[in-house]
Amino acid sequence: MKSSTIGLAFVGLALGLSATAASAQLAISANDGKQPRLGQVPSDVKPDNVTVIDLGHYPPKVIGKVDVPVSMIGPPTIVGVAPDSSFAIVTNGQKFDPANPTKFILDDTVSVIDLKDPTNPQVIQTIKAGDGASGVAINRAGTLALVAATGEGTISVYSIKSKTLTLVDKLQLDAKAGPVDVNIAPDGKTALVTQRRGNGMWRLAIQGTKVTDTGVMYGTGGNPYGSVIGLDGRYAYNTNLLGTLPPAGTPERRGPGGPARIGTVTAVDLKTNKIVNTVEVGPTPEHVALSADGRYLEVTVVNGSSANPVSAQFSPFGLMQVYRVNGPTLTLVAQAQTGQWGQGATWSNDGRTILLQGAVAREIEVYRFDGKSLKRDMAATLKFDTRPGAISTARSR
Repeated sequence: MKSSTIGLAFVGLALGLSATAASAQLAISANDGKQPRLGQVPSDVKPDNVTVIDLGHYPPKVIGKVDVPVSMIGPPTIVGVAPDSSFAIVTNGQKFDPANPTKFILDDTVSVIDLKDPTNPQVIQTIKAGDGASGVAINRAGTLALVAATGEGTISVYSIKSKTLTLVDKLQLDAKAGPVDVNIAPDGKTALVTQRRGNGMWRLAIQGTKVTDTGVMYGTGGNPYGSVIGLDGRYAYNTNLLGTLPPAGTPERRGPGGPARIGTVTAVDLKTNKIVNTVEVGPTPEHVALSADGRYLEVTVVNGSSANPVSAQFSPFGLMQVYRVNGPTLTLVAQAQTGQWGQGATWSNDGRTILLQGAVAREIEVYRFDGKSLKRDMAATLKFDTRPGAISTARSR
């Protein structure tokens, strides 16, 4: 073969690989190597890492990995993926206490990961947000990122240019309420912040890189955790770990077999600023994930599966629920028992595959959805030596 022919062959191969990488639907999973099961002392510690999963083909497969500090304690929304999947932002809310390596303290690390070659992701920037850095959101234009910090009660505002984050402002909210997650509406003009230790969501206004507190707060329920906003920007849906707050003097709704409270998913009308629906889903709804077409909402319900096995609250399985979305109306269409301590979930673009992180078994479960039922594909399970704790795609939020 002539040298010119060989050169053309290599160019063709490179273009083919680039095209394959560009066409792949990437799911980014943050995996915690230090977190023990709740109530246990850390052991067999491994480096935290982020894995890149090709979700555009079936079965899904891990195609890349990079070590980066992350924490699964907090909402499964510590990963934000750029609209074009060219980079991801991950936060880390806790680290080992230097004075006592069996305990954790708050951390504030934010890492930017270049996904130009998803088989070889690279950390290209490491910066500091507030203590307890947790939920992260990127606007649809890919020009703005927000990071919630539970420990100090702030929202860090970053401009984005050429995959580089620059701190523009830090908005101080009520630290006692513990802002834990932040979500940006499709039009980029509104953000919602959930309160880890509070009873509602703040509404923020966005104009360019200026973010302000509107003074509007939605009292959705006890300990709001994560949220997602519908494709048309009219309705937001969020989980409340402690469910509906009962009126004074009335008994609380409790889970079967133990004292766990029944968690809820709330629908908020962002046009009228009113709560328009509340659905009971079970103990500890960890995550909500909207399908790419906005027609279905996945809810991860821990259901006591993270508790100590001798506890009255313990259940040997969690739950995955899928609701049909019609504005404020959520209709349950499918439910499946899952592994223990479910974390984040995300959909394939065609809505037929759902990935669910299982922290106890250190795996990502793969489910097939046909619009009526959920079926787990055991053979497609992705195994890890760390605990998957957050996951996202460019179309997750």
